Amino acid sequence: MTDSIMSKAATMEIPINSNGDSRTLAEDDGLEQDLQQVMVSGPNLNETSIVSGGYGGTAEGIIPTSSIKGMFTVLNLRSKCRGIPPSQSATTRIASQAEQRPGPSMHHSNSNPSMTEEATRGIAVEKFDTMKKWSINTYKCTKQMFSERFGRGSRTVDLELEAQVDVLRETKSKYENILRLARDLTNHFYNMVQTQQALGDTFADLSQKSPELQDEFGYNAETQKLLCKNGETLLGAINFFVSSINTLVHKTMEDTLMTIKMYENARLEFDAYRADLEELSAGPRDANTMVRIEFAQQQYQVQREKYERLRSDVSIKLKFLEENKVKVMHKQLLLFHNAISAYFAGNQQQLEQTLRQFHVKLKPPGSDKPSWLEEQ
Repeated sequence: MTDSIMSKAATMEIPINSNGDSRTLAEDDGLEQDLQQVMVSGPNLNETSIVSGGYGGTAEGIIPTSSIKGMFTVLNLRSKCRGIPPSQSATTRIASQAEQRPGPSMHHSNSNPSMTEEATRGIAVEKFDTMKKWSINTYKCTKQMFSERFGRGSRTVDLELEAQVDVLRETKSKYENILRLARDLTNHFYNMVQTQQALGDTFADLSQKSPELQDEFGYNAETQKLLCKNGETLLGAINFFVSSINTLVHKTMEDTLMTIKMYENARLEFDAYRADLEELSAGPRDANTMVRIEFAQQQYQVQREKYERLRSDVSIKLKFLEENKVKVMHKQLLLFHNAISAYFAGNQQQLEQTLRQFHVKLKPPGSDKPSWLEEQ
């Protein structure tokens, strides 16, 4: 009986291809090995498992590697029985499909549009609120400005501070005129020094070519060269004077005027919210109006603190500006006077001493001219 069972098993193990031909003995041995491997292969709790879906996945996504190994062996066995090449086997198709199959990360990416839409909506709401506040503030300030222009509204006035601001604007205008005239003097004097230098070169050349007038041309050439040298020294003093006045006018005074402009805008906003609060307080006192009055009171307090802070800043800057202006102009006016007097008196030593006294450094001759590389 055992022999009959073995004979039947041997008969059942003979593989038949698609054409009905029997396979070789080597292929039968390979099939037996594959069947034994399938029987031996099985799930083992000690083996490593593959978790599909990444971190935080459920227990349903855990696939034992031994099961996958046994499944792939069965599929390879069936492919051999059907004569399918390895490249077209089910194992290859399943692996490729597993690679192309979207994982749980796709569910996270599908939720990104909704999160982006919420973020965009939040930004839009924030911009709308900012635009709304700016529009209300602009409307109130414009209303207050027209009311002041036509004499219908009242404005907060600080007589002492406004008088100092008017003096500063007038002083700045006069200093700008001094700066313009000093620059004109610098340009004219520079042209005169250049003319003297050219004239001295011409006298020196003629003294070499005219033996009968060599001494006369020589004296004039030396005089013009000396005047040119003293003129360059005086130009250094005037340029230092112009640079200091320019810094005082266009940086120090301008910075203070910018603070004054911020103060004036804060004053206009303060009066606008003050007028709004007074208008609401004069009306009926129902529940809705009381809420609006309370909100207007808060806005009025904020604008009042801003106005008082900027008024204090303007007062401090005006004080420091006056001290700085006196110090700078005292030094620059003394330099200008001593340099001009020494030059036209022909006192070269006093002129050079004046520049050393005020730490004025002269540029070497030809430093303003571009180098031969820059000329290329």
